Amino acid sequence: MVSDQAAAVFDDLRPYLHGVAYRLTSSWADAEDVVADAWARWSGHAESVDDPRAWLTRVVARLAVDHLRSARVRRESYVGPWLPEPVITVPFPGASAPIDPLDALVADESVRLAFLVVLDRLSPEQRVAIVLHDVLRVDFAAVADVLGCSVNAARQHASRGRRRIDTDDPPRRVAADLGWQVLGELTAALRDGDTERLVRILAPGVVLTADGAGQVSAAGRPIEGATAVARFLLGLVALADRHGAAFAVEPVQVNGDPGFVLHLDSARPRDPRVAVYGYAVRDSVVAAIYAVLAPDKLTRIPPRVHAPRASTPPRS
Repeated sequence: MVSDQAAAVFDDLRPYLHGVAYRLTSSWADAEDVVADAWARWSGHAESVDDPRAWLTRVVARLAVDHLRSARVRRESYVGPWLPEPVITVPFPGASAPIDPLDALVADESVRLAFLVVLDRLSPEQRVAIVLHDVLRVDFAAVADVLGCSVNAARQHASRGRRRIDTDDPPRRVAADLGWQVLGELTAALRDGDTERLVRILAPGVVLTADGAGQVSAAGRPIEGATAVARFLLGLVALADRHGAAFAVEPVQVNGDPGFVLHLDSARPRDPRVAVYGYAVRDSVVAAIYAVLAPDKLTRIPPRVHAPRASTPPRS
């Protein structure tokens, strides 16, 4: 039986452990399973652990490796592109400090969608090495212990992962004001049906990735190029109009960056009722758009954003 003190220690570390597991799996559902399994292991060893944070970090990482390896097998049969499960928080303009542990998590660069998408392209060993060492500052001896390899091998996993990240070059987070401004311009161009203005807001090499998991209508492959993405987005708006589908857009933070939840009232059975759109900005234009439509990845949208109140995100 776990003592009250040991239970309190775990509860204090729980938000941190969720953050570790989410960075490693890109799935909040998997992260919850990992933390629950870590609790079971903590229950049997708590009294003999000198450094609970370090010990639990290693336990969570080992459990996450198993999830990563099984996830690679599952994704071989996944329908369409795969995106991380988004973490949605409601923006609090002017807030000077994080509101809760989830707000603190999404404020970190390492959980933005653009970075997680690249992490998902790494091998499980590379991902663990990058997250533990480069993000969480865990020494390579501990990384090697988690991976069951030598310290030199752990360093090599990290080095290969860094090279892949450098090659893919995910856009870094921009200032919130700029992010909301670009989003406002994007939605205004969509609302007005202005193709030329929309193309100017999109980077020439912009990529739109939509994850419907084969459960709802979604683009079956990434769409590349400003003109192609603009036409696709405007086509979605026109399709909704033709079928009389009412929709509302509510601004939210998607993994800490400006984005929105789309609520669609449609009679078409394959249309997504809720979708989350995140995006990445580079040089003041949209470099990537991430559309998460898979229902299983949208079960954790906070209740307060389920009732749409706005037709478009705020314009600057």
